[in-house]
Amino acid sequence: MTTGALQERPASNRVARRIKNWAMIGLSSIAATIAVGALVFVLAYLLKQGFHSLNLHMLTNTPNPNDPSKDGFANSLTGTIFLIFIASLFGLPIGILGGIYQVESQGPFATTIRFLTDVLNSIPSIVIGIFIYILVVLPVSAYSQAHNLSNIQGNSAFAGGVALGILMIPTVMRTTEEILRLVPSSLREGSLALGATRWRTMFSIVLPAARNGVITGIMLASARIAGETAPLLFTAFGNPDISFKLFQPVDSLPWSIYKNSTEPGGEAKAHVAALILILLILVMSLITRFATRNSLTEEK
Repeated sequence: MTTGALQERPASNRVARRIKNWAMIGLSSIAATIAVGALVFVLAYLLKQGFHSLNLHMLTNTPNPNDPSKDGFANSLTGTIFLIFIASLFGLPIGILGGIYQVESQGPFATTIRFLTDVLNSIPSIVIGIFIYILVVLPVSAYSQAHNLSNIQGNSAFAGGVALGILMIPTVMRTTEEILRLVPSSLREGSLALGATRWRTMFSIVLPAARNGVITGIMLASARIAGETAPLLFTAFGNPDISFKLFQPVDSLPWSIYKNSTEPGGEAKAHVAALILILLILVMSLITRFATRNSLTEEK
């Protein structure tokens, strides 16, 4: 083979690699544009349909059947925040500790837990709602009726929070596991070499190093449950008033969207409720970004 042929072949390979590189960059850019475009389309549609009806009364008033002009979603907004709070108390400790266990443990049991976590993540939310309805709502209702307790009901914020907390667990667990695995092993080895125990190394060294990723996973899980409707149909149900009672029904933005969208002439209110829900998730994202800003600056 001549010297010219040897020089021509690598040059042709470089051209082919560049073409493949440009093609993959182009396909990735198209995919990213489609994903962002879908988000922009949804936001534009909600802004067009609901922004003209959004005002301060919508955020501060409760539903007023006598004067529809003073209708509001204060009960739905506070109820959603209350449900997320209850779900976080239930789901976050289990999810974070479960992720830590999967990182620190080996063997068939840890593999089984990881597999079951993925299965739980794929279960439809309505199934979780039915499960909590049977496990919590029906027994509490029976107990309340047997003892004539009017202040305790089966359909309650507690039942809704537990259902949403179960939905949080797999997302938080898998995110925590993957983020903790990205922490350099040298940090663990250095801490262990200085005499620290494994649990102290995890909670004092590894977990703080992965804080930003764990918080991001919590944010993703919170944003997911904030828009869940199916479990709340069987658990929290709904309440026209602002309520922070644990064993009383509570309203939520997804419930308001569902209820108004099925009523004649309620499409406008459903659009406003959906817009408020999007704004709530946006505020939560901004708070998360602000909470991790100092850590990101230190890393740079």
